Amino acid sequence: MAVIESEVPVAMRKVYRRLERWRRQRTGRARIPAALWAAAGELAREHGVNQVSRVLRLEFNHLKRLAESDGRAVARKRRAMPAFVELIGPPTAVAPTCIIALEGQRGSMRIEWKGTTADLANFSGALWEMIS
Repeated sequence: MAVIESEVPVAMRKVYRRLERWRRQRTGRARIPAALWAAAGELAREHGVNQVSRVLRLEFNHLKRLAESDGRAVARKRRAMPAFVELIGPPTAVAPTCIIALEGQRGSMRIEWKGTTADLANFSGALWEMIS
């Protein structure tokens, strides 16, 4: 049963017009967009599910679930996923360990280093100057 726009309550006309425009332009059996369902859900919370489903010609049970959920289900679907997530590990009390093994004609040497990378860089620089 078609509803004449003049019979649509003033508060529902904007959503009614959006739905009718979508119905005229849709192709095949396309689903009603989430934004339209969300707008209808807001109306249902304010004016009642029965009246809104009848005037807007929407499925009663779906609209009822949406009105009862306070629109959170639709909002969850629209929430964008982050493009980048930074994970920061807890600070460690133990300094990192580095093992340096050197072999040459006169023998071999093994250095086990516990400290920061800055300390290792300073040590490596001093060691390089000694052997150069």
